[in-house]
Amino acid sequence: MTTPASPAERYAAFREKLSGDGPAMTSFRRLYDFELDEFQLDACRALEAGDGVLVAAPTGSGKTVVGEFAVHLALEQGRKCFYTTPIKALSNQKYNDLVKRYGTAKVGLLTGDNSVNGEAPIVVMTTEVLRNMLYAGSGTLSGLAFVVMDEVHYLADRFRGAVWEEVIIHLPESVRIVALSATVSNAEEFGEWLGTVRGDTTVIVDEHRPVPLWQHMMVGNRIYDMFTAEAGEGGPKHINPTLMRIARDEERLAGRGGRRGYGRPPRNRPPDRAQTIEKLDSEGLLPAITFIFSRAGCDAAVMQCLYAGIRLTDEREKHEIRQIVDERTAHLPDEDLAVLGFLEWRDCLERGLAAHHAGMLPAFKEVVEELFVRGLVKAVFATETLALGINMPARTVVIEKLDKWNGEMHADLTPGEYTQLTGRAGRRGIDVEGHAVVLWQPGMDPLSVAGLAGTRTYPLRSSFQPSYNMAVNLVGQFGRERARTLLEASFAQFQADRAVVGLARQLRKHEEALAGYKDAMTCHRGDFPEYAALRRRLSDREAELAKQRGHARRAAALRSLEALKPGDVIRVPGGRRAGLAIVLDPGITPRGEGPRPLVLTIGKQVKKLDPADFPVPVEPIETLRIPKNFNSRSPKERANLVSTLLAKIGDRDLGKPDRARDHAVEDAELLELRRLIRQHPCHGCDEREDHARWAERYYKLLRETEGLRRRVEGRSHVIARTFDRVCGVLEQLGYLEGETVTEAGRRLGRLYTELDLLTAECLRSGLWDKLEPAELAACVSALVFESRQSDDARRPKIPAGRAQDALTAMIRLWGELEGIERDNGVSIIREPDMGFAWAAFRWTKGHSLDAVLMDGINGNELAAGDFVRWVKQLMDLLSQLGDACPPGSPVRQTASKAIDAMRRGVVAYSSLV
Repeated sequence: MTTPASPAERYAAFREKLSGDGPAMTSFRRLYDFELDEFQLDACRALEAGDGVLVAAPTGSGKTVVGEFAVHLALEQGRKCFYTTPIKALSNQKYNDLVKRYGTAKVGLLTGDNSVNGEAPIVVMTTEVLRNMLYAGSGTLSGLAFVVMDEVHYLADRFRGAVWEEVIIHLPESVRIVALSATVSNAEEFGEWLGTVRGDTTVIVDEHRPVPLWQHMMVGNRIYDMFTAEAGEGGPKHINPTLMRIARDEERLAGRGGRRGYGRPPRNRPPDRAQTIEKLDSEGLLPAITFIFSRAGCDAAVMQCLYAGIRLTDEREKHEIRQIVDERTAHLPDEDLAVLGFLEWRDCLERGLAAHHAGMLPAFKEVVEELFVRGLVKAVFATETLALGINMPARTVVIEKLDKWNGEMHADLTPGEYTQLTGRAGRRGIDVEGHAVVLWQPGMDPLSVAGLAGTRTYPLRSSFQPSYNMAVNLVGQFGRERARTLLEASFAQFQADRAVVGLARQLRKHEEALAGYKDAMTCHRGDFPEYAALRRRLSDREAELAKQRGHARRAAALRSLEALKPGDVIRVPGGRRAGLAIVLDPGITPRGEGPRPLVLTIGKQVKKLDPADFPVPVEPIETLRIPKNFNSRSPKERANLVSTLLAKIGDRDLGKPDRARDHAVEDAELLELRRLIRQHPCHGCDEREDHARWAERYYKLLRETEGLRRRVEGRSHVIARTFDRVCGVLEQLGYLEGETVTEAGRRLGRLYTELDLLTAECLRSGLWDKLEPAELAACVSALVFESRQSDDARRPKIPAGRAQDALTAMIRLWGELEGIERDNGVSIIREPDMGFAWAAFRWTKGHSLDAVLMDGINGNELAAGDFVRWVKQLMDLLSQLGDACPPGSPVRQTASKAIDAMRRGVVAYSSLV
């Protein structure tokens, strides 16, 4: 049997047979005023030859050229190309790029916010839009030849990653995929999966950065190279010894301070943000992006630079900046601009300074991006969201800290995250080299930083799992069995199967070893496995009885401690605190953690004892009267009390403390097992103990083997099993009837939201039928909004009356659904979050932006960018509700009115139309 060629082998064969460019490639190359790199040429040629392609290359290397060739090829063939991206901002950016080249007639845009020329031959869209089109069987798919999936490594995202796999699996067979990814360490594996589900796929991995990246650390006000020269071509990099010496000196300094009982300040303090920018400016390292993992930190950094008097622009640049800013914000109401701190923001921009984060108004972020790309803004302070594909390269990237809050804890940056951030450094065609600067912090280990900088790849792991919406759409289109087969083709199952291969190999080795152990314990006197099983049962029973006795002793000891009173004289049985002691306080805690008596030892020390100090019950051997105003901190009073104790007990023999006794109770089962063992033929075998040792190895390995077998079974068909459980929930609720999708199920199939099932249940139960537009907006907001970890945990403010009743009913309904999920072995639905309900209600009611943002969430001011994003997501779900409702439904009309009421001011603004 011939082994199928791997993607790498197919790629090598393809390069061997390929000579020259096809006509489309020839005309495409004329569009650029620079020569394409070898990996770009290879990918484009593979595409023209009829293959799909996966291109994995560093940020800024020019992967998108391959996507642009797919666009060019589609137009040459008179067919369509969809260009998909993970985020709306990237879609908007790509749309503008393609319009400049091909004109508005040939390019369309479909995102949740915009619908422009959707039937054009080239359409840029978010990946979710394409997924929805596939399930709806949209006519727009007709004539589709290519789909570009930009930033395809996003399928590892645990919240939205499944959409990428859904699209890849469900696209028509005739469509070729152009997958563009950051450099991942398992590109071959991902390419092999693409080949399995999409046909021939050429995998092209390029790890060369077109602009070399230099790694630095800034200590105090000096910038050091992180590495010394390499030991020969391709040799290992060595960490700068100066940095290692600085780390050792700081550690030694901190150690000396610690011995004196107070910390010495570090010799090298981290530079403040203004000093950092001034240093970069003096070294010719601007423009720079400084990554700060906090929105408030980004805003504060801009203000610190402003107050320090930093100006990075000349008069001509300042004038140009003002002109662009005023043009791009002319659509925004003056009263909203005042709320958003427009004048201060513009002043900072005119100095060449800006922040960039998700809390900013989208229009403001777009202005920052444009000014930075034009070279007018020189220093941007950004959160890591800027690294997700937005085209904002810089000469230098600065990383303030190497850990960030991940929603649950402060976690170290991964090599993948570090690579993604520093990938912004070095502008192709502008910079000879890029620079990454890590700011020194006390306690920082240069070896750890070097490890991050030296690891340039990370593995791509699937986050795919079936949802309720996915299940009804798949069953409706393909039936249940075919749907299961399709899901088995997911990358998640592909990776699970790969893992199973290794586990299965290990399982076979264990089974072979078990057979050998079984032979070695064979006894000529009888059935040794039977004899060994009796011995194991005896050992287990003895351990069980010992455990029971231990529990009984500990319970008795706890009861005896609970009965102690102040003045009781006890003997501590053993350990460091063994000996006589006077109980000062029995130490009963209200939390039920067990008594922790405070005692005065015979050595005149006050100690707090623990239940663990008493393996056996304790009984008072004497009682003393403790003076009413006894002060345990006074050495004199402690000595007096101990003297009183010694005088009272005199020369009395108090005996030895009780010891924990473990005499085995005459247990009937124990006696019977001993009798059976003595009577067994193998008991008299001369080699009995040798056989027994092999038996012990056999049963130990058998336990490990059974564990391995469970792991193999757990990973086999894991996606299909989850799908079956999801279908079980849907059948129980009446969305599916066997192979049939009910009318309620078809409505669920039109709801693309994380809480799809809860949304459908609210519709079906008529919870929202009598609500006004603002009340409906408040209720539906609970299905899209998710509080940030930093949001106040207080009970959120919600509208009174019908909206409050409906929200309460939604929570109750969620609890019922969670119970049904638990019965079926799944856990998908999160609790609705009412944090945005009050803001949604007031905005829909017509309140001003100022009032809504100031009142915010739980009394905390709401960021403009967050507000606009949540309102647009809310409008999107309200629009889906309108589509999912039957004609004449009151909710359909109310949802439409709510959308109209919300589409005003900053929410209505779009930079594209």
